[in-house]
Amino acid sequence: MTDWILRGGDVIDGSGRPRFRADIAIAGDHIAEVGAVGRSTGAREIDVSGKVVAPGFIDVHTHDDRALFATPEMAAKASQGVTTVVVGNCGISLAPLTLDDAPLPPLDLLGDAADYRYPHFADYFSNLDRNPAALNATCLVGHTTLRIGAMSALDRPAEPAEIAQMRELLQEALDAGAIGMSSGLAYAPAEHAPASEIEALAALLRPAGAIYTTHMRNEGDRVLDSLEESFAVGRTAGVPVVISHHKTIGRANFGRTAQTLPVIAAAIARQEIGLDAYPYIASSTVLSAGQAGRASKVMVTWSKRAPEQAGRDLSAIAADWGVGIDEAVERLQPAGAIYWTMDEPDVRRVLSFPHTMIGSDGLPHDFHPHPRLWGTFPRVLGHYCRDLGLFGLEEAVRRMTGLPAARFGLSGRGAVAAGAYADIAVFDPATVIDRASFEHPTTPAAGIEYVFVNGRPVWAEGKASGERPGRALRRQQLQAKAQ
Repeated sequence: MTDWILRGGDVIDGSGRPRFRADIAIAGDHIAEVGAVGRSTGAREIDVSGKVVAPGFIDVHTHDDRALFATPEMAAKASQGVTTVVVGNCGISLAPLTLDDAPLPPLDLLGDAADYRYPHFADYFSNLDRNPAALNATCLVGHTTLRIGAMSALDRPAEPAEIAQMRELLQEALDAGAIGMSSGLAYAPAEHAPASEIEALAALLRPAGAIYTTHMRNEGDRVLDSLEESFAVGRTAGVPVVISHHKTIGRANFGRTAQTLPVIAAAIARQEIGLDAYPYIASSTVLSAGQAGRASKVMVTWSKRAPEQAGRDLSAIAADWGVGIDEAVERLQPAGAIYWTMDEPDVRRVLSFPHTMIGSDGLPHDFHPHPRLWGTFPRVLGHYCRDLGLFGLEEAVRRMTGLPAARFGLSGRGAVAAGAYADIAVFDPATVIDRASFEHPTTPAAGIEYVFVNGRPVWAEGKASGERPGRALRRQQLQAKAQ
């Protein structure tokens, strides 16, 4: 029985092929028909003429691990047309770990000690099953999380017994359904991990058909060395690699994506490599004096010791306190910040690279978050695609749907086709745009008309529907469907 019919939209199916006019019939959680759909008794119809009907967007780089439970309507993402999120990026995941004390940075980007309550990854998946969100979620297990759970000290390489314990934890996560492992080698808890430690863990990924994603060791002066280290893990372990939020940071490295992208292209010709990016010149993570020193501007996003300073410029805070930047950073800790460290031509060059997926890297736990949390996908569609013409709309949609579905093995998603899951975004190509700003970062985008997840509407008429049809997408189920 047909439940919904979307009438007369311009279908962009996620493959990169030209758009075409068609009706879409939804039955249960699947797309039943694409074409000229007849009337069906009991079906609810929506006139989407003049609008684009696309696969729901896949946010390949999120830190929504806790948000799926804390804000299950997931308005920050549903309002952008996102229907599936990949959690556990940058080496940090809520599982498998329990904590009694405050989490070390960058684990505090995800939540507080009470949020780390999953001794096994299966426990996290079970909670997703019991408490579904509006969106689908697929999960990476974080290397830093494994390190903290297995090691007595983090300022050194792991010892053989510790690697063995991390391998046990990683294997349990893979058996539970994790799609791979992420690393965050730029952060203090993982920076002392040598490549051999990562390779020893990544060796478990190939038998599982899993993936390795990495926030590389360095995105500045040593970016080329870090790319090669990342590629080497993939070659040694025989697994696909995704370079997270690719960029070159610091004024001395402006323009260096002209070097890095040909290196990535050459690697893609030899092995399975992917990358993602967000459409902004500012990044966001934990507050540190080192990163502040490389930035042209710094905005504080949260502070445990001075929460009233969230949303303010770091230099203004330091001036108010009559101290230098380094002392202001120390007084604010633990804290997070937005850093202006990139050059716009680099952002455009990375976004234009045909292998680049789109990932928000938003931080929903921040009190005053980076606007990428609410604005990434409409910003690509409106500003970079329509207004600047970096690529056509079919290509923009492919980068958000078909490409990430293929890269992460999300079978049955990322496409508008009969038999695919009914994850659908309907938007107005003439008006879609981000409205979240650095001053007002939680403003919903314009032009996103309807969003369906597994055949049920989660966003319509500018607000969340309250429906929670999202699912935990386990790797084994995805692989079985692909066969």
